Parts: sequence; C-alpha cells; structure tokens
Amino acid sequence: MTGFDLIRKALMAGVGVQEKVKDFVDDLIKKGELSETEGAKLIKEWTEKADQTGKDIGKSVSDIIDSAMEKMNLPTREDVEKLQRKVQALSARIKKLEEAKGSEDIPEE
Repeated sequence: MTGFDLIRKALMAGVGVQEKVKDFVDDLIKKGELSETEGAKLIKEWTEKADQTGKDIGKSVSDIIDSAMEKMNLPTREDVEKLQRKVQALSARIKKLEEAKGSEDIPEE
C-alpha cells in the first residue's frame, strides 16, 4: 500500500466519522438533550478540529517524505533544471568551437 493510498483511506474514514458525528448530534437534538444552536456549535468545533488535524497530518507526511528524499540523496527538480541549463550552455559552446574549427580547416584559395 502506497503512502497515497494510506492517506486516502484515512481521509475517507474521516468523512465517515464526520457523518456519524452529525447523526449523533442530530439524535441528541431530537431527544432534546441539545439545542439546535448547541448542536451547530458542536459540529462546527468538531469540523474545525478535524480540519486542523488533517492539515497537521498532511504536514507530517510531507515532512516524512522530504526527510526520506533527503536521506536518499536524490536530486531535486531544481538540481535537474540547473544541470539541463549547464548542458545546453556547454552544447552551444561546443557547437561554436566546432564551427570555428571547421572554418579553419577549409583551405583558402
């Protein structure tokens, strides 16, 4: 199972939990144990905490991935782009040198 699959399953579970919390609060309101205002406040607070937890998990996963990538010593996109620019510049210089060398080899009349 990939990290993406794991995160996806966790988020889907979170959606299911959110529905259950809403149903639970709705039942409490129907029973008269909570007012609609209290129920709405409770759901809002739970949603805000769930959102923050999701953001925290996302940051943690991102940090773990960054750390693993750093340990693997893989080049970043920026590193690859720098190397591409250097190769292009060197290729252009070689082409100019070859053209200059080629014109020297042509005998003059």
